[in-house]
Amino acid sequence: MALSYKSRRRWALIILLIGLPVYIVVAVSVVNALERPPLWAELLIYVVLGFVWMMPFKFIFRGIGQADPDAPQDD
Repeated sequence: MALSYKSRRRWALIILLIGLPVYIVVAVSVVNALERPPLWAELLIYVVLGFVWMMPFKFIFRGIGQADPDAPQDD
């Protein structure tokens, strides 16, 4: 079942306000557990992890910035 526009907006907000900070803490903890790799490797790890977190949620964020397609049209 596809999510409605309003529910996708709510989930996107929850993901950005709660999920993303938790993911950042986990990513920093993982990099620190690697005993501080060289700067270029650390940057590469953070860039890759930055793209990895959003891949499962791509369908939720798609089209969120546009007008509600289910809203009545005012002419």
